[in-house]
Amino acid sequence: MIPLRDNVPRSRRPLVTWTLVGLCTLLFLFEQLLPEPVLFEFLHIYGVVPARYTDPAYALAMGYPEGGLESFVTYMFLHGGWLHFLLNMWVLWIFADNVEEALGPLRFTVFYLLCGLLAALAHVLFNWNATVPVIGASGAIAGVMGAYFRLFPRARVVTLIPIIIIPWIIELPAVVFLGIWFGIQLLSGLSGSVGGDDATSVAFWAHAGGFVAGLALVRLFLPPGCRFCFDPRNRRYDRDA
Repeated sequence: MIPLRDNVPRSRRPLVTWTLVGLCTLLFLFEQLLPEPVLFEFLHIYGVVPARYTDPAYALAMGYPEGGLESFVTYMFLHGGWLHFLLNMWVLWIFADNVEEALGPLRFTVFYLLCGLLAALAHVLFNWNATVPVIGASGAIAGVMGAYFRLFPRARVVTLIPIIIIPWIIELPAVVFLGIWFGIQLLSGLSGSVGGDDATSVAFWAHAGGFVAGLALVRLFLPPGCRFCFDPRNRRYDRDA
């Protein structure tokens, strides 16, 4: 399922969302300039490799620098290919602007990074001996999707569902679209080989962990006395103070 647009209006420019897209774009273009061996090393240092943190002997043998905790932030801004990058930026563009408006720029920035951090920790927990780096904004974006699920349950998402080669476009309630998406990530994680390199090809547990983090934490990041709710009759958001 690919979201095409939602029906939630915004009243302010999503400056943080634009900045996140810009940073990811600049770093992705930088990756494209690196020779293959340099890129391999770059992604292993600035991506999250679970075994680097869970197996000190492995990290020493492979020559990883000491520390490396900054990778739990930098991994969110790196991507493994054009499809990976474009899909992540598109989903971020659709869902993040409304969550940013609800939380405010500073709160949204902290919320986004925290969801990305918790998503990476979930990936490490369920893939503790994996030696392939996890990279991408999808864990943090999953947190945004979890926040959207909770803040805007009455919103609707125009969705593209490819059936073999036939595109089927349908408008779904946001809770249905996001609920199905989360269910796919959770079931894929449960059916995957926990702890092996194969499990890192798609970071299902990072997606599921980020979504749960966003769902659980978003209310804590709302400005005091503010509540956003979607009104399907006039398609606007009311702030109650």
